[in-house]
Amino acid sequence: MRIARFSIDGNVGFGVVEGNDLDVIKGHPFAEFERSGQKVPLDKVRLLPPVLPNKVVAIGRNYAEHAKELGHEVDDVPVAFFKPSTSVVGPGDPVVYPSFSQEVHHEAELAVVIGRMCREVPRERVKDVILGYTCANDITARDVQRREAQWARAKGFDSSCPLGPWIETELDPSDLTIQCTVNGEQRQLGRTSEMVRSIEDLIVHLTEAMTLLPGDVVLTGTPAGVGPLNVGDEVAVTIEGIGTLTNKVIKRG
Repeated sequence: MRIARFSIDGNVGFGVVEGNDLDVIKGHPFAEFERSGQKVPLDKVRLLPPVLPNKVVAIGRNYAEHAKELGHEVDDVPVAFFKPSTSVVGPGDPVVYPSFSQEVHHEAELAVVIGRMCREVPRERVKDVILGYTCANDITARDVQRREAQWARAKGFDSSCPLGPWIETELDPSDLTIQCTVNGEQRQLGRTSEMVRSIEDLIVHLTEAMTLLPGDVVLTGTPAGVGPLNVGDEVAVTIEGIGTLTNKVIKRG
């Protein structure tokens, strides 16, 4: 099932994507819900970020070739960092090039959307706490990341976390094609099976330390091929079984 968050005539809601239509649901997807039977054409709505997370927890260096291309080894434990809720934008929203950077990179990633409050999740229960999966772009001010010990500014600036276009709830994430194009040119191409640590590993590791809430998002790392974005570029992240997340880079006004 594909669940989208959308806006129409100033109203925000959730709907199940069926072909070219949205079947509006009553309530929200983090509890049992009913379909209203009200169908809205997809081309008549604005798709929003599929969730508004309390927090985005991201994992660095979870693909060996990506770590290698940046001159790093794979760490003994997962490298986790936060992207604030204010970094989140949706499909079609602009990515605003930060004024404090001259080297901004794309990073295509599979995003895990948490479906229920959870803490200290055992491995065999990880699937029970996941609502579904979506596309993400962990946009990074690479020059800032190099010179600042903490990644808060490099990874957390406004519009640095596009998510979408919707949440796919029925998906085996273990071996999916993930790719990124810039202006139609392929930059990244990998498979989720190349992750150093599985989604189960990551959720167990993170929930040892923190409570994850419904709508929180876990970014699972990016394959090799990251590279620069410039003002005017159109960047697209496509994940097998989910869809395509497209955003355009603009200059801060």
